[in-house]
Amino acid sequence: MSLLIGILTFVLVIVSLFLIFVVLMQRAKSDGGVGAAMGGGVAESTFGAETGNVLSKSTINAAIAFFVISFSLYLAHIYQAKHHEAADSKLPTIAAPAASVQRATPPVTPPPGDKPKP
Repeated sequence: MSLLIGILTFVLVIVSLFLIFVVLMQRAKSDGGVGAAMGGGVAESTFGAETGNVLSKSTINAAIAFFVISFSLYLAHIYQAKHHEAADSKLPTIAAPAASVQRATPPVTPPPGDKPKP
């Protein structure tokens, strides 16, 4: 299970970086700022006139993937914690050798004629 958690964590980091770059590549409404500096011209020459649609769809798909993977990791950690806790709460069974039986001495009873003192 920890291997799956490790793989999902790696994929989540990759999706997060992709989401950051896609958001930064989008052109701002005022045509200035980081969107124009990061990839305004490059994205436009790559995707043509459909740059806004392609980047918007990529952003939506990356955001959906981010939330699905995050929720899957959450469930995987809960599953691992429950099963780890259940395995630790069991007591080990130890086969002990048979011990010799020692008889306890019976308590001393007073003779029938004596009364106990208060």
